[in-house]
Amino acid sequence: MGTYQIPRNVKGESRILYIFTPKAMIYAAIGGGVGFIFNLIFSMVGLGVVGMGIMAILAAIGYGIAMLKVPEVPKWEFSKKTGGENVDNIIKRAIQFQSKKKRIYVYTKEEEG
Repeated sequence: MGTYQIPRNVKGESRILYIFTPKAMIYAAIGGGVGFIFNLIFSMVGLGVVGMGIMAILAAIGYGIAMLKVPEVPKWEFSKKTGGENVDNIIKRAIQFQSKKKRIYVYTKEEEG
C-alpha cells in the first residue's frame, strides 16, 4: 500500500497573528516606528495620549498600504490603469517616476516585414 499526498489549502498559513502577512507586519512596524518618534515628542510636552494615537494611526496607515488594493472603478481614469494593484507598488512606481524627472522610456522592437 502506497502513501499519497493529499492536497490542502495552504493559503494564509504564512500569516502572523492571523491578519498580518510578513509584508504588512513590516509596513506597520515602520509606521509605528515613525509614530514612536512623534510619541516621544508629544510625551515631552505632556501629551502622551496624543502621541499614542498618532503612533496607532501611522501603524494603521502602514498596514493599509501593504494590504489594500486599488479598486477598479470605470468612472475614474487612474483606476482603469491601476485597478487591482497593491497600493505599495503604485507608490513605488510614483517615486521612481518622480526620481527620473517625469520621463518614461519606452523600448520598442521594430519588426522587419
